[in-house]
Amino acid sequence: MPLDPLAKRLLTMMAAAAPQARSRPSVEMRRQSLAKLMQFARAEAPGVTASDGVLPGPGGELPFRLYSPESAGERAPGFVFFHGGGLVAGSIATHDRIAAALAHATGCRLLSIDYRLAPEHKYPAAVDDAIAATEWVAREASSLGIDAERLVIGGDSAGATLAAIVCQEAAQSTGLSIVAQCLICPVLDFEETSPSRAAFAEGHLIDHVTIEADLSDYLPEGLDAADPRISPLRATRVAGLPTAIIHTAEFDPMRDEGNAYARKLLAAGVAVEHVCHDGMVHNFHAMGAILPQAQLVLSQIGEQVRRAVEK
Repeated sequence: MPLDPLAKRLLTMMAAAAPQARSRPSVEMRRQSLAKLMQFARAEAPGVTASDGVLPGPGGELPFRLYSPESAGERAPGFVFFHGGGLVAGSIATHDRIAAALAHATGCRLLSIDYRLAPEHKYPAAVDDAIAATEWVAREASSLGIDAERLVIGGDSAGATLAAIVCQEAAQSTGLSIVAQCLICPVLDFEETSPSRAAFAEGHLIDHVTIEADLSDYLPEGLDAADPRISPLRATRVAGLPTAIIHTAEFDPMRDEGNAYARKLLAAGVAVEHVCHDGMVHNFHAMGAILPQAQLVLSQIGEQVRRAVEK
């Protein structure tokens, strides 16, 4: 399929506003750029209420925002959500509309977690925070109005990296009752350059310069990028993982690794619902002000999660 005309228009607008010579963005520029991009988020979330809190993390308190759909009863399924942003950008605020829309679509009580960001807090801070937050939600489920036996772990982009790692870690050690993982345009492999990363290295919303800068800011020197706690696609044991709901985009540099993870899980006997969206770009689900497909994919995710938590 060709690039969607509205997605092409978005990329043209972004290219016109960008400097001619791409250089490594500063951390502050990266954060400002994502915040501006997320202003295009438009998503339906009628009847969803939100409240802020903090939970204990390995490096101090972690802020969270709890979203409750009006359809939720005393004990609703829980959804632990990790925002994207290359593990150096993003926040509860940037992903507020997406998190609220996911709560509405899935019927889950959703906690959006403000994990620690690089370069101030390099690997494994974000991973440790994600695991700690998930374990806390499971322990405190009753007080949060969540059914601890029906937990969904998810995220978009680099937030999906964390979600995949949490599920892999939980399968090996913690014994959490995670019924599904929801990975939206996931970043899953920092070790190799896939054909899609090469083909869409420039001019497709997120470019290779930004990706490399994020990785440099996130990883301390000398670490092996093939470690599954960095590149979850590289995990050798994936049998027994929770049902996977994976959404990739045809013109996303990270398309191939998301598609490969879906195949790997299926081969290991994991239930997988995978959709690669024709004509779409990275982060399309958060571009509802421009792309009609954004609301469609959020509604589709809602249906998939509802099926998973009711099994």
